[in-house]
Amino acid sequence: MAKKYSNKINKIRTFALSLIFIGFIVMYIGIFFRSNVWVISIFMMLGLLFIIASTIVYFWIGMLSTKTVLVTCPNCEKPTKILGRVDMCMYCNEPLTLDPNLEGQEFDEKYNRRNRKES
Repeated sequence: MAKKYSNKINKIRTFALSLIFIGFIVMYIGIFFRSNVWVISIFMMLGLLFIIASTIVYFWIGMLSTKTVLVTCPNCEKPTKILGRVDMCMYCNEPLTLDPNLEGQEFDEKYNRRNRKES
């Protein structure tokens, strides 16, 4: 079974978007407890914390995005950002690397870890 990889920036953005939806869902669950002010307040504050966490993640990935390398994908010829030693194209999921030692090797996200063991 082939493993599904995607671009790291898109993964983090998807996580941040899911935090927003989780926050809204938690707030809507609080509506069912309208008779108890404390419980609805807890759900509203918890939902707000999820949305604030999403804002922090979006800010963090925005700052991280400024440190990426912009390259042209050899497959689809669109500009894409590479974060780390290996990454996937944002558009066609083509494996990309800037490390000449990794060219031609099987794509693995473990190449981005600092403490990986050389095989």
